[in-house]
Amino acid sequence: MDEMILDRISKEVKCGNKVAFATITEVKGSSPGKVGATLAYFNDKSILGTVGGGILEHEVIIECKKALDSGFDRAFKHALDENSKDTPMQCGGRVCGFIKVFKPRPRLLIVGGGHVGYNIYKIANTLDFYKIIVDDRVEFANKERFESADEVYSGNIDNILNDINIDENTYVIIATRGYEKDLEALREIIKKNPSYIGMIGSKKKWNTLKGELLKEGVEKELLDKVYAPVGLNISSNDVSEIAFGIMAELLLVKNKGELSHRKHTK
Repeated sequence: MDEMILDRISKEVKCGNKVAFATITEVKGSSPGKVGATLAYFNDKSILGTVGGGILEHEVIIECKKALDSGFDRAFKHALDENSKDTPMQCGGRVCGFIKVFKPRPRLLIVGGGHVGYNIYKIANTLDFYKIIVDDRVEFANKERFESADEVYSGNIDNILNDINIDENTYVIIATRGYEKDLEALREIIKKNPSYIGMIGSKKKWNTLKGELLKEGVEKELLDKVYAPVGLNISSNDVSEIAFGIMAELLLVKNKGELSHRKHTK
């Protein structure tokens, strides 16, 4: 059973889904669940494994759902006696456990394989991102240029983006070779649900592009979520520093950080 659970977890994570994996770590007294009992709870609410069944398992499943919703690991403990609010049982024991949330790697989608896109990719190589590169030019989007990228595509940008899974675990940088390609990319991406969209370019360019999409019926609330011009204002005009400022902003959003100096924190 453990092998089946781990195999299913691996497949779910590869498909971009989170999984909550509960393990009983301590038992005192009598309990239907024993130390080492495991249960996996999936996005589709299906369950594999057991921690003893009954009321105890029902409560552990509730804990798993909370962990899956938050994305954070959590510990649990339950008294198994008639005075317990959550697990009124006659066993008289107590169980403790831990829920590990398995999450897919965050996906970094770089639309544009030119100088800025390439430097962002180099920085991302030092971080734990699943990297996807898209460009309309094969000479700028190929496995020789982006050898450690997980996926590389060249061709019609909107067709490619339409086929890529873009969700809340996806972070997007748009840095194509020009206005029309940026517009093409954003038009396709904005209707999906990435956690971050950053677009390189001037404020004037962004206002023009934003106005065009508003005329097309794109909701202002969606456009207001776009980080444009992209990046923190920490760099010179050097392309590697521009890329660093972009990734700094992306990580700030991803990790819900704040713009503060650590030396000033208590």
